[in-house]
Amino acid sequence: MAVAQVIIDIPAQQTNRPFDYEVPENLTALAVPGVRVLVPFGRSGHLRQGFIWRVVDKSDFAGQLKPVARILDLDPVLNQEMLALAKWLAQDTFSFLISCLQTMLPSALRANYQRRFHLLAPLAANDPLQALLDREDSGLIPDNIAADLLAEIKRLEQKGQLTIDYQISQKTKIKQEKVFKTSLTSDQYQGLRQSVRANAKQQLLLLDFLIAHVPFVGNSATWLVKVPGLKAATLSQAVKKGWLAAEEKEVYRQPLTEATATTPKKLTSEQQAAFTTIIKSMDQAEHTTFLLEGVTGSGKTEVYLDAMQHALAAGQTALMLVPEISLTPQMVERVQGRFPGQVAVLHSGLSVGERYDEWRRIERGEAQVVVGARSAAFAPLKKIGIMILDEEHESSYKQEDMPRYHARDVLLKRAETYHCPVILGSATPSLESRARAQKGRYQLLRLTKRPNTIQMPQVNVIDMRQADKIAGKSDLSKQLVDQLNLRLERHEQSVLLLNRRGYANFVLCRDCGHVIKCPNCDISLTLHRDTNSLKCHYCGHQEAIPSACPQCHSQNIRSYGSGTQKVEQEIQELLPTARILRMDVDTTARKGGHERIIKQFGAHQADILLGTQMVAKGLDFPDVTLVGVINADTSLSLPDFRASERTFQLLTQVSGRAGRADKQGEVFIQTYNPENYAIQLASAQNYEAFYQKEMGIRHQGGYPPYYYTILISVNYRQEDQAVQKIYQIQNWLQPQLSEAAIVLGPTARMITRINNQYYYQLIIKYKSEPRLLKALQTLIMKMQSKTNRGFQLRVDREPMQFM
Repeated sequence: MAVAQVIIDIPAQQTNRPFDYEVPENLTALAVPGVRVLVPFGRSGHLRQGFIWRVVDKSDFAGQLKPVARILDLDPVLNQEMLALAKWLAQDTFSFLISCLQTMLPSALRANYQRRFHLLAPLAANDPLQALLDREDSGLIPDNIAADLLAEIKRLEQKGQLTIDYQISQKTKIKQEKVFKTSLTSDQYQGLRQSVRANAKQQLLLLDFLIAHVPFVGNSATWLVKVPGLKAATLSQAVKKGWLAAEEKEVYRQPLTEATATTPKKLTSEQQAAFTTIIKSMDQAEHTTFLLEGVTGSGKTEVYLDAMQHALAAGQTALMLVPEISLTPQMVERVQGRFPGQVAVLHSGLSVGERYDEWRRIERGEAQVVVGARSAAFAPLKKIGIMILDEEHESSYKQEDMPRYHARDVLLKRAETYHCPVILGSATPSLESRARAQKGRYQLLRLTKRPNTIQMPQVNVIDMRQADKIAGKSDLSKQLVDQLNLRLERHEQSVLLLNRRGYANFVLCRDCGHVIKCPNCDISLTLHRDTNSLKCHYCGHQEAIPSACPQCHSQNIRSYGSGTQKVEQEIQELLPTARILRMDVDTTARKGGHERIIKQFGAHQADILLGTQMVAKGLDFPDVTLVGVINADTSLSLPDFRASERTFQLLTQVSGRAGRADKQGEVFIQTYNPENYAIQLASAQNYEAFYQKEMGIRHQGGYPPYYYTILISVNYRQEDQAVQKIYQIQNWLQPQLSEAAIVLGPTARMITRINNQYYYQLIIKYKSEPRLLKALQTLIMKMQSKTNRGFQLRVDREPMQFM
């Protein structure tokens, strides 16, 4: 008897292991590791989806094994490499195995569970459940069902008056289109033409085409283009008459548009030296990690493309990650131009169907190059020859939900399997990566100059404490506005950065001082003029803008602070002829929003691109000669040891958007802290000096990369219980650690309440703690007990956010 060991689709510690199932004889050939199955689980025997982890000859389970109900895949959706990667990922990130397996797949391959109740006895009069039965989807238990209704369902189930069924529906939908093809010879079509009456113009039009083009195959769109004036209905009638044959054919959804084919550029001496070093490692099948540190505009992408081309020429594949969806359109266009027809793209901006189709193209070996955001690290490529992490310093490569992986670590792990190099590229590498290069764990490659004698932009720091400001426009210095006006006169383009969306940061009553806050979170609501509402950027709560103070009913209520919406309005008032595009979460929420804005700006349909940090990275427009930073201090004062590093990186990156072609670029940074070393060194584009300065501060404070860190947080709906629990955790954990380990906290998170949950945390700093891993796994087990029900524990290795 074959026994399938199945990982069940229930993310909980109690189910975080394989369960044994008997494989029916008729399913033996299909039951292989990596396929999805439906199996009965628990006392109720409800069907759950799972993955076959391995297949063995016998089971250690003493009782009667339940049989596998159904196998969902003809071929494994996860190969042996991915199963091994999931095991490593679960251990490395303290995650459930099922969460890791699901992360590797497009959402279309995940099960959609629905609960439905069926009455065994009539309901009592006025029973609240009757409302659920009267709906179109009768008996469906919605995910957001009220607690009292759920309790009523449970009560009736225990009394034997109803049963609950779990129904599973798959999200996978293969797109198909109707294909028409000729079914007769040219002579037969000639005979038909003579029998058709003279006024049947559509039929004659079609027959004339068929006589001249037999044989011909194509979908409706192809036929209608080839035969001008032909109607789609005529094709359907021709099928009924037997003139044409029709069949349904699987087609891929196409997220990519056609790109102009490009040829490799001649490399500079620095680029050539870096490329030669990388391909030597590729040819020798070494999993070397390269840190490619190149100033903005130095041509890192050209090195990436040549390395990818080398891999493809050797019959291998290539994987490239970019940090944000906003970077993907331009980067994909460049990669697609070099490798037409061979590129697949994976990011969250795709529809479920597009993502599924791109995943299938990769899995079937029909795409040799993958470009995508963080989750593309799990792209099912085989024979990988090179992996690239562009803008490696970006925090968006770290997943904030379980499994809390860093894409860099996933690539480095996969490189061990494929014996291929990994390129980490950035103009401003993270201090952790740069320190590893210093120690020799990574190999440092440098690009210090822009190609073709293109000059680095001239950077000017504007002290906003003393700068001339335009009346009523406190966010804009006269100097910056004059420069914007000059670019309009020259028909050149400008990029403006303000890393805060919305219209105003908060709304305050000037009589009583009341600030309007989110009812669910400890944060003020942000004013948004486009929707005339106040929004919470944490839980999504939204409410109307009040005309009077809710506290004292005064009419003297005003908005304070600035966001991208407000600055856009101010610039439009000052420069009425300027065409402005705003790029932030609000304007790019719809599918294709990033690509639409980038294309408009690239086609010179706008003079100014104003946005949040989306505009700071990767964008390459030859006519951009001015970059303005509205407020360089936005992230500088945050209570985070990485605040200076992030400010330096953001300012350096956005400065690099200026003067990338033959026109000299200029940058204006507005700040109230002009003496700050991060701003001073960013304006000088001096990464080396910043690295030395910041490493000294980190060493003094005992921060990464001198220490490893683990963040442990607990959240609960009652604050006193959350506080009590985090102290219990500290008291239990402290004896498991050596005296060299440092425990910071417990303390409240900076924003303590989010979505009516209270968050408390502690941080462990350590250099070597052999017992820590086992202690944390034990802690996770303890938190799954009944006494800890309702508490949520988060264990985050090397967190990017401590707030």
